[in-house]
Amino acid sequence: MSAPAVAGRQRTGSPLAGRLAWLTLAGGLAVQSAFALMPDDIGLTVASVVLFALTAMLHAAGVAGWWRGAAMLAGIAALGLVAEALGVATGFPFGEYAYTGGLGPQVLGVSALVLLAWATLAYPAWVVARTLVRPTWAVVLVGAWALTAWDVFLDTQMVDAGNWGWAHPQPALPLTPDIPLTNYAGWFGVSVLMMLLIEAVVGRAARPRALTGPRALTGPAGSARATSAPEPLRTYAVPYVVYVWTWLTSIAGNLSFWDRPNVALAGGLAMGVIAVPLLVLVLREPRRRRRIGAP
Repeated sequence: MSAPAVAGRQRTGSPLAGRLAWLTLAGGLAVQSAFALMPDDIGLTVASVVLFALTAMLHAAGVAGWWRGAAMLAGIAALGLVAEALGVATGFPFGEYAYTGGLGPQVLGVSALVLLAWATLAYPAWVVARTLVRPTWAVVLVGAWALTAWDVFLDTQMVDAGNWGWAHPQPALPLTPDIPLTNYAGWFGVSVLMMLLIEAVVGRAARPRALTGPRALTGPAGSARATSAPEPLRTYAVPYVVYVWTWLTSIAGNLSFWDRPNVALAGGLAMGVIAVPLLVLVLREPRRRRRIGAP
Protein backbone atom coordinates (compact mmCIF):
# COMPACT_ATOMS: atom_id res chain seq x y z
CA MET A 1 0.00 0.00 0.00
CA SER A 2 1.38 3.41 -0.88
CA ALA A 3 2.05 5.94 1.87
CA PRO A 4 -0.92 8.27 1.24
CA ALA A 5 -3.46 5.46 0.92
CA VAL A 6 -5.43 4.07 3.83
CA ALA A 7 -7.79 1.09 3.52
CA GLY A 8 -7.96 1.65 -0.23
CA ARG A 9 -8.78 5.34 0.01
CA GLN A 10 -6.66 8.30 -1.01
CA ARG A 11 -5.85 10.88 1.59
CA THR A 12 -8.25 13.82 1.43
CA GLY A 13 -6.50 16.22 3.82
CA SER A 14 -4.79 19.46 2.85
CA PRO A 15 -1.09 19.82 3.77
CA LEU A 16 -1.43 23.60 3.42
CA ALA A 17 -4.24 23.70 6.00
CA GLY A 18 -2.15 21.62 8.35
CA ARG A 19 0.75 24.06 8.11
CA LEU A 20 -1.55 27.06 8.60
CA ALA A 21 -2.94 25.43 11.76
CA TRP A 22 0.52 25.69 13.30
CA LEU A 23 0.57 29.43 12.54
CA THR A 24 -2.84 30.14 14.08
CA LEU A 25 -1.89 27.97 17.05
CA ALA A 26 1.25 30.03 17.61
CA GLY A 27 -0.82 33.21 17.41
CA GLY A 28 -3.37 31.86 19.88
CA LEU A 29 -0.66 30.84 22.35
CA ALA A 30 0.93 34.29 22.11
CA VAL A 31 -2.39 36.06 22.68
CA GLN A 32 -3.29 33.89 25.65
CA SER A 33 0.15 34.44 27.15
CA ALA A 34 -0.66 38.16 27.18
CA PHE A 35 -3.56 37.46 29.57
CA ALA A 36 -0.98 37.46 32.37
CA LEU A 37 -0.50 41.19 31.75
CA MET A 38 -4.07 42.11 30.71
CA PRO A 39 -6.42 39.43 32.09
CA ASP A 40 -9.62 41.44 31.52
CA ASP A 41 -8.89 42.73 28.00
CA ILE A 42 -11.88 41.84 25.77
CA GLY A 43 -9.76 42.31 22.65
CA LEU A 44 -7.45 39.52 23.77
CA THR A 45 -10.44 37.31 24.48
CA VAL A 46 -11.83 37.86 20.98
CA ALA A 47 -8.46 37.28 19.33
CA SER A 48 -7.89 34.11 21.35
CA VAL A 49 -11.27 32.61 20.47
CA VAL A 50 -10.96 33.44 16.78
CA LEU A 51 -7.42 32.08 16.49
CA PHE A 52 -8.18 28.81 18.28
CA ALA A 53 -11.42 28.30 16.34
CA LEU A 54 -9.42 28.77 13.13
CA THR A 55 -6.82 26.35 14.45
CA ALA A 56 -9.48 23.68 14.95
CA MET A 57 -10.93 24.22 11.48
CA LEU A 58 -7.53 24.25 9.78
CA HIS A 59 -6.31 21.12 11.51
CA ALA A 60 -9.52 19.29 10.63
CA ALA A 61 -9.05 20.46 7.04
CA GLY A 62 -5.47 19.22 7.18
CA VAL A 63 -6.53 15.67 8.01
CA ALA A 64 -9.93 15.49 6.30
CA GLY A 65 -10.14 18.21 3.61
CA TRP A 66 -11.16 21.85 3.40
CA TRP A 67 -14.89 21.38 3.05
CA ARG A 68 -15.01 18.98 5.99
CA GLY A 69 -13.06 21.41 8.17
CA ALA A 70 -15.38 24.27 7.23
CA ALA A 71 -18.47 22.09 7.66
CA MET A 72 -17.30 21.04 11.10
CA LEU A 73 -16.80 24.64 12.25
CA ALA A 74 -20.16 25.73 10.83
CA GLY A 75 -21.92 22.73 12.36
CA ILE A 76 -20.46 23.33 15.81
CA ALA A 77 -21.43 27.02 15.67
CA ALA A 78 -24.96 26.17 14.53
CA LEU A 79 -25.41 23.53 17.21
CA GLY A 80 -24.04 25.92 19.81
CA LEU A 81 -26.46 28.63 18.66
CA VAL A 82 -29.47 26.32 18.95
CA ALA A 83 -28.43 25.08 22.39
CA GLU A 84 -27.56 28.54 23.74
CA ALA A 85 -30.62 30.30 22.28
CA LEU A 86 -32.85 27.58 23.70
CA GLY A 87 -31.05 27.89 27.02
CA VAL A 88 -31.46 31.67 27.20
CA ALA A 89 -35.13 31.49 26.19
CA THR A 90 -36.26 28.51 28.28
CA GLY A 91 -33.55 27.57 30.78
CA PHE A 92 -33.07 24.20 29.08
CA PRO A 93 -30.60 22.46 28.95
CA PHE A 94 -28.18 24.52 31.09
CA GLY A 95 -30.43 26.22 33.61
CA GLU A 96 -31.76 29.78 33.71
CA TYR A 97 -29.10 32.31 32.70
CA ALA A 98 -28.61 35.44 30.59
CA TYR A 99 -25.78 37.20 28.76
CA THR A 100 -24.94 40.75 29.84
CA GLY A 101 -23.61 42.01 26.51
CA GLY A 102 -20.03 42.17 27.77
CA LEU A 103 -18.84 39.82 25.01
CA GLY A 104 -20.01 41.96 22.12
CA PRO A 105 -22.74 41.45 19.48
CA GLN A 106 -25.45 38.87 20.13
CA VAL A 107 -27.49 36.52 17.98
CA LEU A 108 -30.86 35.47 19.42
CA GLY A 109 -29.70 36.65 22.83
CA VAL A 110 -26.42 34.69 22.58
CA SER A 111 -22.98 36.24 22.27
CA ALA A 112 -21.68 35.58 18.74
CA LEU A 113 -18.23 35.02 20.24
CA VAL A 114 -19.55 32.11 22.32
CA LEU A 115 -20.56 30.26 19.16
CA LEU A 116 -16.93 30.21 18.04
CA ALA A 117 -15.75 29.42 21.56
CA TRP A 118 -17.46 26.02 21.42
CA ALA A 119 -15.26 25.12 18.46
CA THR A 120 -11.99 26.07 20.13
CA LEU A 121 -11.97 22.96 22.30
CA ALA A 122 -14.68 20.69 20.84
CA TYR A 123 -12.40 19.45 18.07
CA PRO A 124 -9.32 18.99 20.30
CA ALA A 125 -11.52 17.12 22.80
CA TRP A 126 -12.64 14.77 20.02
CA VAL A 127 -9.07 14.19 18.80
CA VAL A 128 -7.86 13.45 22.33
CA ALA A 129 -10.77 11.09 22.96
CA ARG A 130 -10.10 9.32 19.67
CA THR A 131 -6.52 8.87 20.81
CA LEU A 132 -7.41 7.43 24.21
CA VAL A 133 -10.26 5.06 23.31
CA ARG A 134 -11.36 3.04 20.29
CA PRO A 135 -15.13 2.38 20.00
CA THR A 136 -17.11 5.29 18.58
CA TRP A 137 -19.50 5.32 21.54
CA ALA A 138 -16.51 5.63 23.88
CA VAL A 139 -14.97 8.41 21.77
CA VAL A 140 -18.25 10.33 22.02
CA LEU A 141 -18.55 9.93 25.80
CA VAL A 142 -14.89 10.61 26.58
CA GLY A 143 -14.86 13.57 24.20
CA ALA A 144 -18.00 14.97 25.83
CA TRP A 145 -16.35 14.70 29.24
CA ALA A 146 -13.16 16.33 27.91
CA LEU A 147 -15.15 19.30 26.60
CA THR A 148 -17.45 19.64 29.61
CA ALA A 149 -14.48 19.55 32.01
CA TRP A 150 -13.15 22.72 30.39
CA ASP A 151 -16.29 24.57 31.47
CA VAL A 152 -15.36 24.10 35.12
CA PHE A 153 -12.73 26.74 34.37
CA LEU A 154 -14.57 28.72 31.71
CA ASP A 155 -17.92 29.32 33.36
CA THR A 156 -16.41 30.52 36.61
CA GLN A 157 -14.15 32.93 34.76
CA MET A 158 -16.96 34.35 32.63
CA VAL A 159 -19.36 34.76 35.57
CA ASP A 160 -16.72 36.53 37.65
CA ALA A 161 -16.02 38.82 34.68
CA GLY A 162 -19.72 39.68 34.47
CA ASN A 163 -20.31 38.26 30.99
CA TRP A 164 -23.31 36.15 32.03
CA GLY A 165 -25.10 35.21 35.21
CA TRP A 166 -27.26 32.45 36.67
CA ALA A 167 -30.70 32.93 38.19
CA HIS A 168 -30.34 29.85 40.40
CA PRO A 169 -26.67 28.94 40.95
CA GLN A 170 -27.46 26.23 43.50
CA PRO A 171 -27.03 23.28 43.83
CA ALA A 172 -23.45 23.50 42.59
CA LEU A 173 -20.14 21.68 42.77
CA PRO A 174 -18.46 22.22 46.17
CA LEU A 175 -15.52 24.10 44.65
CA THR A 176 -17.48 26.19 42.11
CA PRO A 177 -20.45 27.47 44.15
CA ASP A 178 -21.63 30.04 41.59
CA ILE A 179 -22.25 27.55 38.76
CA PRO A 180 -25.28 25.21 38.96
CA LEU A 181 -25.00 21.48 38.35
CA THR A 182 -27.61 21.84 35.60
CA ASN A 183 -25.02 23.77 33.60
CA TYR A 184 -22.60 20.85 33.54
CA ALA A 185 -25.38 18.40 32.72
CA GLY A 186 -26.43 20.61 29.81
CA TRP A 187 -22.83 20.97 28.65
CA PHE A 188 -22.37 17.21 28.64
CA GLY A 189 -25.53 16.67 26.61
CA VAL A 190 -24.58 19.30 24.03
CA SER A 191 -21.01 18.00 23.98
CA VAL A 192 -22.27 14.51 23.11
CA LEU A 193 -24.07 15.99 20.10
CA MET A 194 -20.93 17.87 19.08
CA MET A 195 -18.80 14.73 19.29
CA LEU A 196 -21.31 12.90 17.10
CA LEU A 197 -21.20 15.79 14.62
CA ILE A 198 -17.40 15.83 14.44
CA GLU A 199 -17.26 12.04 14.15
CA ALA A 200 -19.71 12.15 11.24
CA VAL A 201 -18.02 15.02 9.40
CA VAL A 202 -14.33 14.41 10.09
CA GLY A 203 -13.99 10.95 11.58
CA ARG A 204 -14.44 8.79 8.51
CA ALA A 205 -12.01 10.84 6.43
CA ALA A 206 -9.24 11.14 9.03
CA ARG A 207 -6.16 8.94 8.90
CA PRO A 208 -5.54 6.30 11.62
CA ARG A 209 -4.88 7.60 15.10
CA ALA A 210 -1.35 8.71 15.92
CA LEU A 211 -1.36 6.77 19.20
CA THR A 212 -3.19 3.56 18.40
CA GLY A 213 -1.20 1.03 20.42
CA PRO A 214 0.27 -2.29 19.26
CA ARG A 215 -3.17 -3.82 18.70
CA ALA A 216 -3.63 -1.59 15.68
CA LEU A 217 -0.73 -3.34 13.95
CA THR A 218 -1.20 -6.92 15.11
CA GLY A 219 -4.15 -9.24 15.28
CA PRO A 220 -5.03 -11.83 17.94
CA ALA A 221 -2.06 -13.68 19.44
CA GLY A 222 0.31 -11.26 17.71
CA SER A 223 -0.50 -12.28 14.13
CA ALA A 224 0.13 -9.59 11.51
CA ARG A 225 -2.85 -7.60 10.37
CA ALA A 226 -3.17 -6.06 6.91
CA THR A 227 -3.38 -2.41 7.91
CA SER A 228 -1.24 0.66 7.49
CA ALA A 229 0.88 2.09 10.28
CA PRO A 230 -0.58 4.97 12.28
CA GLU A 231 0.28 8.55 11.42
CA PRO A 232 3.35 10.10 13.06
CA LEU A 233 2.64 11.82 16.36
CA ARG A 234 3.22 15.29 14.88
CA THR A 235 0.12 14.91 12.69
CA TYR A 236 -2.11 15.36 15.75
CA ALA A 237 0.23 17.51 17.82
CA VAL A 238 -1.78 20.72 17.26
CA PRO A 239 -5.00 19.61 19.01
CA TYR A 240 -2.95 17.84 21.68
CA VAL A 241 -1.13 21.11 22.42
CA VAL A 242 -4.41 23.06 22.53
CA TYR A 243 -5.96 20.71 25.07
CA VAL A 244 -2.94 20.40 27.37
CA TRP A 245 -2.15 24.13 27.09
CA THR A 246 -5.73 25.01 28.05
CA TRP A 247 -5.54 22.69 31.05
CA LEU A 248 -2.20 23.95 32.33
CA THR A 249 -2.77 27.67 31.74
CA SER A 250 -6.23 27.52 33.29
CA ILE A 251 -4.73 26.00 36.43
CA ALA A 252 -1.93 28.58 36.48
CA GLY A 253 -4.30 31.51 35.88
CA ASN A 254 -6.66 30.48 38.66
CA LEU A 255 -3.78 30.00 41.07
CA SER A 256 -2.21 33.36 40.27
CA PHE A 257 -3.89 36.49 38.93
CA TRP A 258 -7.49 35.23 39.31
CA ASP A 259 -6.77 33.94 42.85
CA ARG A 260 -9.25 31.05 42.65
CA PRO A 261 -7.37 28.01 43.99
CA ASN A 262 -10.64 26.11 44.45
CA VAL A 263 -11.38 26.44 40.73
CA ALA A 264 -7.81 25.48 39.87
CA LEU A 265 -8.28 22.28 41.85
CA ALA A 266 -11.74 21.44 40.48
CA GLY A 267 -10.92 22.18 36.85
CA GLY A 268 -7.45 20.68 37.14
CA LEU A 269 -8.92 17.38 38.29
CA ALA A 270 -11.78 17.39 35.75
CA MET A 271 -9.55 18.07 32.73
CA GLY A 272 -6.64 16.15 34.21
CA VAL A 273 -8.59 12.91 33.92
CA ILE A 274 -8.12 13.36 30.16
CA ALA A 275 -4.90 15.37 29.93
CA VAL A 276 -2.73 13.16 32.13
CA PRO A 277 -3.37 9.89 30.23
CA LEU A 278 -2.77 11.79 26.98
CA LEU A 279 0.59 13.07 28.21
CA VAL A 280 1.59 9.58 29.32
CA LEU A 281 0.82 8.21 25.85
CA VAL A 282 2.64 11.06 24.13
CA LEU A 283 5.76 10.55 26.22
CA ARG A 284 5.75 6.79 25.61
CA GLU A 285 4.98 7.00 21.91
CA PRO A 286 8.50 7.41 20.42
CA ARG A 287 9.77 4.31 22.22
CA ARG A 288 6.70 2.29 21.21
CA ARG A 289 7.00 3.26 17.57
CA ARG A 290 10.63 2.20 17.51
CA ARG A 291 9.69 -1.12 19.08
CA ILE A 292 7.04 -1.94 16.46
CA GLY A 293 9.03 -0.49 13.57
CA ALA A 294 6.54 2.28 12.72
CA PRO A 295 7.91 5.40 10.98
